[in-house]
Amino acid sequence: MNSIATPIANSTWMWRGYQINYQTAGDTGAAVLLIHGFGASVGHWRKNIPVLAENCRCYAIDLIGFGASSKPKPSAEITYTFETWAELVIDFCREIIGSPTALIGNSIGCIVALQAAVTEPKLCTGVAMLNCSLRLLHDRKRVTMPFYRRWGTPVLQSILNIPDIGNFFFEQLAQPKVVRKILLQAYHRPEAVSDELIDILMAPAADEGAADVFLKFTGYSWGPLPEDLLPQLSVPAIAIWGAADPWEPIALGRELMDVPIVDEFVELPDVGHCPQDEAPELVNPVLQKWIAGL
Repeated sequence: MNSIATPIANSTWMWRGYQINYQTAGDTGAAVLLIHGFGASVGHWRKNIPVLAENCRCYAIDLIGFGASSKPKPSAEITYTFETWAELVIDFCREIIGSPTALIGNSIGCIVALQAAVTEPKLCTGVAMLNCSLRLLHDRKRVTMPFYRRWGTPVLQSILNIPDIGNFFFEQLAQPKVVRKILLQAYHRPEAVSDELIDILMAPAADEGAADVFLKFTGYSWGPLPEDLLPQLSVPAIAIWGAADPWEPIALGRELMDVPIVDEFVELPDVGHCPQDEAPELVNPVLQKWIAGL
């Protein structure tokens, strides 16, 4: 439930001719920007924004292609890559927030945050990573996999690139019962997979262009890896990891984050891939303490 002292406002910002949806709460203190993961939106931070906004200026953004933001067809003008999303975040910090900002991401939102912080370090005060995407299907990582796994992903990507097949696949996937099943794999606490959460994730799937964005990202197996970006990072960083994440194994996460720039690695036992939503009572105090120390 939103705090009366920190109401959440929905707003729209035009970026390169496209509508970008975002939320704000709080009007004093440090600036913080929350960046969602794949297929998610600002609603995935609904349990965090009111709490963080008690002591800071809190923003959450729908990356282009997701949530209530525009979903233009992929083109030379708009490519759904981490570089594009980082440019969006940088421009948002400069034009809307207007001051250096702490970036907090979940899953692929961590890669976006890292890319933005590396590109424009003067606009970033720190990066907090919640179950950072390890990008295990990246082209450079697949070469170390067994033969059947190394070639399986490109074959599937090629098949989904056929419009009729790809659209049919998306239609089958974008069903409440399927989304619930996927979330029950990603979340350790089944009670956290609520009807409200299903509605939040399902609503954007009905938008024109949603299938194109989804299919484009499923074929995105290049671009920056977190291990490329972390050595270039020049601002404080923290990692928070749900230990029961089936997609981003915590052992690999610990190995990845064992670099000097990461000040702390916080393990959350019995929590899955989206700790900010599944266990906000554990995540919010860690983030509040981290923000206060920046």
